[in-house]
Amino acid sequence: MLDSKLAQAVVRKQKDNGVWGGNLLGLAPLAKDGIKDVGTIPNYRRLLQLGYPRSGRPFKLADRILYRLLSRDDDPFLQFEFTKFSRDSAFAGEWAREHMREASAASLAEAGFLEDPRLRGAAHKIASSVSAFLRSPLAEKPFVRSGSKTILNPEAHPPTWYSVAMIAAMPNLQRERAGFTERLGQYLGLPAPKKAFAWQVGKKVLRPDVLLLGDPIAADAKGNAKDIPLALYFIETLARINALHTNPVATKVLTRLLSECDDEGVWRPKALKTAPRAVSKVTVHYYPLQLEGKAPESRLVDVTFRLALIAKLLGWGLEYR
Repeated sequence: MLDSKLAQAVVRKQKDNGVWGGNLLGLAPLAKDGIKDVGTIPNYRRLLQLGYPRSGRPFKLADRILYRLLSRDDDPFLQFEFTKFSRDSAFAGEWAREHMREASAASLAEAGFLEDPRLRGAAHKIASSVSAFLRSPLAEKPFVRSGSKTILNPEAHPPTWYSVAMIAAMPNLQRERAGFTERLGQYLGLPAPKKAFAWQVGKKVLRPDVLLLGDPIAADAKGNAKDIPLALYFIETLARINALHTNPVATKVLTRLLSECDDEGVWRPKALKTAPRAVSKVTVHYYPLQLEGKAPESRLVDVTFRLALIAKLLGWGLEYR
């Protein structure tokens, strides 16, 4: 993995201070927010997905930053892309720190620091906030009107891709908070709201890309997912929290993908001309793990691997001819 082209492309972009792209959460370049490249959290998680050695220098540099974000360290350096935004109000500043703390906790959990007391403390605090939301009336009616816009209620603290990823990576937390984990799984099985809404914090309106207000998979009646990488990521996450059975759409999509596997367990759909393309930027750390080459088989690797991993997470025994 040290010589992997995909891994080296990530490692080369890291600065000596442990930061990628000069920002923390950027999933893609975004000129209006001053984000020139993919940020520290996605690149850190990307190296984890690629299997880069945890003892490597990139992780050692970045771990320090992530642990500082879990603390109450008020160093302006740790504001990253939220520096100007945090000046709007105390509420905006606290929101930014909580948002960054969720992302850092998810990354450290995926990196295996499961018993570190700093991570466990942050994880329980995050889980408590999400649990309070799931128990409240806001879970059913999370929106309010603000002028001509529909926005997320400022008091709502729904699950995000980060908080759910953190929980999925911490089996002990799931056991300690079994009731909460079950409620979360049921909530993620509900249809996501179809109405357009904004995520407004103070004066700033944000894209709600990382919010999870129910099932994010878009698929037709036959189980064909519009965004296969996103569907696989979500199905894998549900499998890690033992909640796949609560989600009919995810189950149908998984069944469809498995039906396209041959006798050797290789995903081989008919008339596949290119590897599936990611629509959502949420999977930038997750997909692809294999560069598409000239050989047609290179298009099959990622989906085949993810299906096998999901099967193992579900406790299935894998047998091949």
